[in-house]
Amino acid sequence: MLDVEFAQLSDPGPVRTRNEDYLGYVQPASAAQAHSHGWLFVLADGVGGHRQGEVASRAAVEEMVAGFRRATAGEAPTNLMNRLVQASNARICETEALAGPAGTGMASTIVACLLRFDRVTVAHVGDSRCYLIRRGEIKQITRDHTVASEQQRLGLLSAEEARDADTRHVLSRSLGLNLFVNVEVDEVTVLAGDVLLQCSDGLHGPVSDAQMARAVKDGANLEAAARELIDRASQQDGDDNVSVQLIRVRGVERVGMYRGRPYNLR
Repeated sequence: MLDVEFAQLSDPGPVRTRNEDYLGYVQPASAAQAHSHGWLFVLADGVGGHRQGEVASRAAVEEMVAGFRRATAGEAPTNLMNRLVQASNARICETEALAGPAGTGMASTIVACLLRFDRVTVAHVGDSRCYLIRRGEIKQITRDHTVASEQQRLGLLSAEEARDADTRHVLSRSLGLNLFVNVEVDEVTVLAGDVLLQCSDGLHGPVSDAQMARAVKDGANLEAAARELIDRASQQDGDDNVSVQLIRVRGVERVGMYRGRPYNLR
């Protein structure tokens, strides 16, 4: 059976007085729930400069967590994650409408991963990220939905130019701006020993990929690693809220899929 350990931490940083990041997770209560639903981890970053960013991020996470708990057993992960992010987007739009002028411009990023059997399904909108760390090597699963990143994909900017561009923090997609949002969903096979790292841009901005990978090497304590990463981000920048979720896969249940249904592989 899928066996997971995790740690999560969020900090406003040394400069900001409010924390516009919000974290959530759902841990299966039984082996049956691990099979039918799995584990969910979600992180949202209220868009800086917009009103009530902390309200938007919390609404997004709470809606996703509640929707996951209500989900039909065995719903296909890609469909489920897309549906839940759409619901989170609608929740922010509703919250903004109810808030009146004070909620104008309410928006948030989101990144979420669902672990079931031997796969992780990652859904995201915006520039909060999910990484896979395997045997000391780190790979970014998500791609940033920013103006600079889109220009790089179109060949208008080099990778180096995109990293330094003024538009690297300008979102091309976020929750709350429209009634429908384009959700990006990816599915990756996981192995025992893999670590998934989800974070807001307050971490991946100042902290390099190599520093993230080193923090969790050799079976490091995840709570200590999360604290180390938060502290490093604050020391190297400190101008933003910082949030991280670390999920270590201790064991998997290998399965195949036939017509959308899993079967055990011996």
